[in-house]
Amino acid sequence: MKKLVSDFLRFINLNQGEEDRRKVLENVKSNISFSGSNLWILACAIVVASVGLNVNSTAVIIGAMLISPLMGPIVGAGFGLGVYDFYLLQKSLKNLMVATLVGLVVSTLYFYISPFKETQPELLSRTAPNIYDIIIAFSGGLVGAIAITRVEKGNPIPGVAIATALMPPLCTAGYGLAVGNYRFFFGAIYLYAINCVFICISTFFIVKYLKYPTKKQLTDKYQTKVKYIISTLITILILPSIFFAYQLFQEKKYQHAVDIYLEKEFSSKGIAILYKKTKFNQNPKKLELGFLSKKFTEKEIKALNEKLKAYEINNTKLLIMQDTTDLKSDILNEIKYNKSVLSEKDLAILNLKKQIEDNKYKNKALLAEIKILFPEIVNISIANHTYNEETDSVKTVPILIYKSTKVLEKESEKKLASWLEQRLSKKSIEIYSQK
Repeated sequence: MKKLVSDFLRFINLNQGEEDRRKVLENVKSNISFSGSNLWILACAIVVASVGLNVNSTAVIIGAMLISPLMGPIVGAGFGLGVYDFYLLQKSLKNLMVATLVGLVVSTLYFYISPFKETQPELLSRTAPNIYDIIIAFSGGLVGAIAITRVEKGNPIPGVAIATALMPPLCTAGYGLAVGNYRFFFGAIYLYAINCVFICISTFFIVKYLKYPTKKQLTDKYQTKVKYIISTLITILILPSIFFAYQLFQEKKYQHAVDIYLEKEFSSKGIAILYKKTKFNQNPKKLELGFLSKKFTEKEIKALNEKLKAYEINNTKLLIMQDTTDLKSDILNEIKYNKSVLSEKDLAILNLKKQIEDNKYKNKALLAEIKILFPEIVNISIANHTYNEETDSVKTVPILIYKSTKVLEKESEKKLASWLEQRLSKKSIEIYSQK
């Protein structure tokens, strides 16, 4: 048993593959400064992230997270706290404050100037943090701290930048200021604070675990004070996030009950629902429905409201919209709200359809034409084949495999290839006989 424990501890030992500690600290210190090029890179990354949030483009937001230098001072603060280098800690926090203010100013200016002020889903998702965001920030911070202390840095660093997502909440806070929505501002700043603090704390734990030498020896009293401050900070950030996570769970549970209610009371009875909207945060909650053609009497609406409790949909009022003018207005607003999401999905579907069409050949029709020229061919299969996928010289070539009563001569194969190139408007085609 003792040997098993020893083997396991050796297996998870982080000292293997560790970079020289002086070099690690030098790298950390060099990345905390926000002046000159770092400040310009940050400002540009903020603009890129703001544009991504504004047009609801996940790819653009990820790009901004990858080029952002925000992780530097946060990791620096974690190292400063871990080795009790309070000058490094103070400098890191000062630079983080500068970076945060620059980020807020640039994003607020962008969203204030931007003609598009609609609240996109990418913005909404950064306004209500919960316990899962803490888990992501802490785990991502651990990965980042471990990667920084390795000789081989590998792929984790870009992944940490994406997972911990420092840029989007900071830009969302700027959006909240620009449009005067302070609920958005405080929600996004809270998420940003969660990410910063838990990356810093996870870095502190890794520094302590690896036993980096302390710059200043502290008495037990001061060490206890540092631990007390960290514990208090963790508690302050965790408690609201647990509440938000509970709210999210309740909302998902409520929505599931609503879906069952709608399926059993309407869809299964052939009543088509044209419009549906739930207002979970109101008191009482509201469930708004609009139907394609069905009209309900006051008695029927009352009966449907009474059935809500049977599905555990409590404190909810069912509102059936039967005024076509109001219903039309709400549907148009809903379509407008989801326009960017639908556009991206439609674009992705069109791209996939195009790829399928580009790689699709009418083998049956081609065989009928080929048989006129080469009667000995009894079957064919033609498809695109991609060469050199992992290089810069990728090329796609159609390949024809034919089955015949006798193998075509080289001259006949060349003639068939030339005919197919003309017929399919391709530069080159490869032909093989099925053995």
